[in-house]
Amino acid sequence: MIMNINFLPNDSFIEPNGQNIDEVKSLISKVMDLVIENSTNSEQRPFLAQKENYNFDEFSIEGTPTEDILLKLQEILRNSMNPLTPNYIGHMDSMPTLISCLGEFVTTAINNNMLSLEMSPVFSQMEVQVLQKIAKMFGFDEKGGGVMTSGGSLANLQALAVARNHKLQVKEAGLTGLIGQPVILVSEASHTSLHKAAMLLGLGTSSVIAVKSNHNSQMDISDLEKKIIKLLEDGKKPFAVVATAGTTVTGSIDPILSIAETAKKYGLWLHVDAAYGGALVFSEKYRQLLSGIERADSITFNPQKWMYVAKTCAMVLFKNRELLETDFRISAPYMNDTNFTNLGEVSVQGTRHADILKLYLSLQHIGLKGYDQLLNESYLLVEEFVVQVKKRSYIELASEPDTNLCCFRGRPKYLDSKQWDQWNLELQQYLLNEERVFFSLPTYRGDRWLRAVLLNPYTPISTIQKIFSKIDEFYINHHSYKSKSY
Repeated sequence: MIMNINFLPNDSFIEPNGQNIDEVKSLISKVMDLVIENSTNSEQRPFLAQKENYNFDEFSIEGTPTEDILLKLQEILRNSMNPLTPNYIGHMDSMPTLISCLGEFVTTAINNNMLSLEMSPVFSQMEVQVLQKIAKMFGFDEKGGGVMTSGGSLANLQALAVARNHKLQVKEAGLTGLIGQPVILVSEASHTSLHKAAMLLGLGTSSVIAVKSNHNSQMDISDLEKKIIKLLEDGKKPFAVVATAGTTVTGSIDPILSIAETAKKYGLWLHVDAAYGGALVFSEKYRQLLSGIERADSITFNPQKWMYVAKTCAMVLFKNRELLETDFRISAPYMNDTNFTNLGEVSVQGTRHADILKLYLSLQHIGLKGYDQLLNESYLLVEEFVVQVKKRSYIELASEPDTNLCCFRGRPKYLDSKQWDQWNLELQQYLLNEERVFFSLPTYRGDRWLRAVLLNPYTPISTIQKIFSKIDEFYINHHSYKSKSY
């Protein structure tokens, strides 16, 4: 008996027998037209939402006509954050490669489940092989590999879970039998996801010990060793240290090699959070900035950032992927026995989207040479940005950039230093209104800074030069205004 679903719109599903192929093509074409129109006109659209409140709490009883749905979709596209424009340089949100967007459509259409080989026979093997290849690029040998995760936070969580279980031998018994509090050492500039991981792993946020950073926002090796010695004297159990390759605010890269030496000396697991900076393994010229990363026990890497793959696309890699079997795997008895380890048994997530296809297609389409060029172009932009900052005595850098992030702020001498935060806020709004350029405004070391993420491959050097002309204009006009007001 065939189920009667005539009450549904003809394009609710793609019928297996292909009888509604015309309706399917029509709907896909209309949606694609909206997406293409939105993307190709992104330079003319604002990059921040123009509305603050939306109403999505009404559900249709009889179903909404397709044309009305397309109008709603058009409004959604128009009002969403717009990272495609070359003037959007405020966050680590890249414009995605077109092939990764199309790959997303492919994976959602066939809807395989990365839980097991049986449910995703092609993608499961693709994930294992591609991640082993990338692990080798980071300097791991044939034992290296890992799994994809839905973002860097989950990658950090899984890395520290394996580190905890392996170093403390608590996979089965848990933490209750331990003597001394287990602790993790991280840079004071590290990502907040490490604190979340510690909380979820039962260690508590107090187990995350902040190590001082130097003037370039890199972990201070001397303070790291002092902290380890003090923790041991206090009866604590340091078991892991996390280096960062591409901090959130300044894009700084910790001295990984020196941290690796210290980790080895005290028998600590070394995890490198290279969610952003990990892309440098694809650069012949700049990969040396990651020197020492090959000595890590685990690495977080997010191609969804500097490799322009559509979200989400992240991974956690291990020097010895066998530790996923011994110190993390929970077998799924409802799956068929196979020589291939089902990825849902060795990852934080069971059911997962096949994000691997977006990465694979982007690597195939752009190629290693193309990615090398994209990374090099980013550095040309940040070099020009630093030149412009250093030409102006009233602007300072937060640190010398290691990546394509540049964090800076104005410190006009005609104002008291307590007023500098407000000056930078006003400058941010001025650039947004006058030049339609967006900088984020993070708090760093207690002050507000303007942050540029020079990620968009269509941002020309001339845009940077125009930005600083506008900054000069703001500086002069603001000074003149303040002088008249007294």
